[in-house]
Amino acid sequence: MKFKFWGVRGSIPSPGPRTARYGGNTTCIEVRSDNDTLIIIDGGTGLFSLAQSLIQDKSKPIHANIFITHSHWDHIHGLPFFTPLFIRGSRVRLHGVTDPVTGNGIEHVMGVQLQNSYFPVSETQMDATIEYQTLEIDQPVQVGDALVRNVVMNHPVTDLGYRIECGGRSVFFTGDHEPHYNIHPPGHPEHDAYARWMAQRNAAIDAVVQGVDALIVDCSYTREEYPAKQGWGHGTFDSAFELALRCGVKALYCTHHEPTRGDDELEAVFADVMARHAPLLGGLQVFLAYEGMEVELT
Repeated sequence: MKFKFWGVRGSIPSPGPRTARYGGNTTCIEVRSDNDTLIIIDGGTGLFSLAQSLIQDKSKPIHANIFITHSHWDHIHGLPFFTPLFIRGSRVRLHGVTDPVTGNGIEHVMGVQLQNSYFPVSETQMDATIEYQTLEIDQPVQVGDALVRNVVMNHPVTDLGYRIECGGRSVFFTGDHEPHYNIHPPGHPEHDAYARWMAQRNAAIDAVVQGVDALIVDCSYTREEYPAKQGWGHGTFDSAFELALRCGVKALYCTHHEPTRGDDELEAVFADVMARHAPLLGGLQVFLAYEGMEVELT
């Protein structure tokens, strides 16, 4: 199994010379199983570049399984520009969770974007076979020779983290995730109950992350930046290291880079957190994700 990053920025695309080394496209990760089943996690702007790569191979039709972590723009706004949607013989299956507030399934994500007010081509004009699969929380899905498991992360909308397993190897992506914190101060009548709920949620997440070969985590903020961003639904480099070490993963990939942070600043932040955690890492390998980075799990 292998995976490749096609978009590593968070919140909004940030192209330009300051982000040229790590890339300015938003979240999109390509995963290939042992038998070459194509699984795509999230449809940010990096999805367009992935599409252009896919259509270069004319020898076989494109069959893509896209798993959406959540419906915020930076994770879906590449979907209408996924070129295989316009190619006859292609098959695109979109997976995601039902919004518990509205009751809308994953098909609503595509339907909203393809409204005439926002996009000039309707789904009926697309030549591919398009399918929708609404996922059940905590229920695994078999995709080719890969098994995809999910768990609810912590974000202002329902966000699924995905674990993909194949041939004894595994990768997990958090989507957008902020470590749980108690919203009630000590002494509040609901503080203890909320603490118990947090412990249950953290245990569920840790169980799915446990022992993965590759852990890909939302590392939007530094520990100094985080207090002003609390409640926004994003994590820090430090919280990502804590998750990786706690769950005994083999390698950590830091992604969802803050869009205002240029490459030089990103490397400086990463160097600082690596230096602080160096005595704790043991065998954990840590990488700063960049567009085009490809990893083969062996």
